[in-house]
Amino acid sequence: MEIILSNGSDKPIYEQICLQIKSMIMEGTLSAGEALPSMRALAKDLHISVITVQRAYEDLTRDGFIETVSGKGSFVASQNMEFIREEQLRTAEELLQKAAEIGRAHGIGYEKLAGILKMFYEE
Repeated sequence: MEIILSNGSDKPIYEQICLQIKSMIMEGTLSAGEALPSMRALAKDLHISVITVQRAYEDLTRDGFIETVSGKGSFVASQNMEFIREEQLRTAEELLQKAAEIGRAHGIGYEKLAGILKMFYEE
């Protein structure tokens, strides 16, 4: 499992880990039941604190992406398609909100933005 961290990112390290693992799960790179590295092993690989990885795993568990079994480790949770679709929709909404803010700030009209979205959607 390859996770790339950026010290220059505006997102905290634990959140970067969460986002990348969520992405791997939603893309199917990580499948249901697949074991994740132990917190200690991932912390060592990434050269970060175990507490940071623990925070990421706790957030992933809370959001339903992974399950942790005492003494056995953490595993990718069984995902239902509706949950994955909802997560993808939330991501799309965030990106569209950013596009709308840029459009308003720079005088790009709604029709122009909608046309660009339509063009990308139909590619």
